[in-house]
Amino acid sequence: MSLWTASEAAAATGGRAIGDWAVDGVSIDTRTIRPGDLFVALTAARDAHDFVAQALSKGAGAALVSRIPEGVPEDAPLLIVDDVLQGLEALGRAGRARMTGKVVAITGSVGKTSTKEMARDALAGQGVIHAAEASYNNHWGVPLTLARMPADTDFAIIEIGMNHPGEIAPLSRMARPHVAMITTVAAAHLEAFGAIEGIAREKGAIFEGLEPIGTAIIPEDLPVTQILRDCADAAGAIVVGFGDQGMARPMRIEVQDDGLSVRARITGETLDFTLRTTGRHFAMNAVGVLAALSAAGADPKAAAAAMSNWLPPKGRGAVETLGGIRLIDDAFNANPASLAAGLATLAGLQGGPRVAILGDMLELGEDEMRMHRDVADDPAMAGIARVHSAGPRMQAMHEALPQDKRGIWAEDASELARRAGELVEPGDIVLVKGSKSSRISTVVDALRALAEDDKG
Repeated sequence: MSLWTASEAAAATGGRAIGDWAVDGVSIDTRTIRPGDLFVALTAARDAHDFVAQALSKGAGAALVSRIPEGVPEDAPLLIVDDVLQGLEALGRAGRARMTGKVVAITGSVGKTSTKEMARDALAGQGVIHAAEASYNNHWGVPLTLARMPADTDFAIIEIGMNHPGEIAPLSRMARPHVAMITTVAAAHLEAFGAIEGIAREKGAIFEGLEPIGTAIIPEDLPVTQILRDCADAAGAIVVGFGDQGMARPMRIEVQDDGLSVRARITGETLDFTLRTTGRHFAMNAVGVLAALSAAGADPKAAAAAMSNWLPPKGRGAVETLGGIRLIDDAFNANPASLAAGLATLAGLQGGPRVAILGDMLELGEDEMRMHRDVADDPAMAGIARVHSAGPRMQAMHEALPQDKRGIWAEDASELARRAGELVEPGDIVLVKGSKSSRISTVVDALRALAEDDKG
């Protein structure tokens, strides 16, 4: 059965279909397009109408366009609309409208993508599961995910993100979730919001799209929890809090080798599960996921059992043995809350000396230097032997550290990567973390290259 026929897509978008085609997928990138996909010619950094001919030559079943591109025959399989992004949005809304399963939407300052993947893996064996690819959580990622959703989907996991005020509510209304979960609220994108209360209100806007009598899964024990609860109440949602004081709460979290053993109480039911990671924050998000999936009608015991199949995505906290060291690669993103969680994870691991390698945290606004300096006072630092860092913001942290913990500070991550051999020793347990734009991941690459050289 096809994902979209020409007539279905035309009816959904109000566009004009050329040809009697059918497609099995939806793509916005000719580099990853598969035969039978609908190529969506978005106009962003470049006008993708320039790549329609290439997409068709690679086997695209049709293309969503606002005009017939140069070099494309007039009888080519096309769907012509007034505006391509609006056409994709309309296709996404139609995809959501025809689906009769349950939708879970996830947002938060930290952990959206890893939590979405955790939910996807936990649902294994419980029907047709559809989830956002990668971090597709913005104005084109959400409609693209919905447009790709098979009509017979039983559970859909939609990730929703934001950089500026007013982004989340329209995307949630498009997704129309039955359950919406907020992982946490932290100091991220402060340049756009000014204060954490503004971030909380924007995150809470996800509840505006909830289906009637929907469920809001919110983190307890935050300074802004009441703001989230007010947003959920305004939407008429059933509220389930997760955290140490929540209706969904961990009863026991134990570190075992490179994993966690967790017992949790999920709205009256005791569940045991394991995670292949050592971060307590992952265990807390797993508790929230189980509460969300239970609210969506999934089998919570089966979900807890399947949770052990989940691994953190690359750069988001996976633990690996690399040569003579244990590495926590958490280099994809960072803000004060996620960095504190990462340092706590590192300090809590048993074994050799703990080493942190940190890059700048970005988009924190005018108070960014104080936030970086405060990292030196994090309680977890007591259990960390030394800290290497890169970037002008992390210099403030470096200078605030006790002398015996100061490792190497470099102007940028590339300089630190060149000195990778000086950063760690066999037996060390190492955390690498920073904002993606700090490029601290180059240090991870350098450490992996050193381990490969040692093998040779």
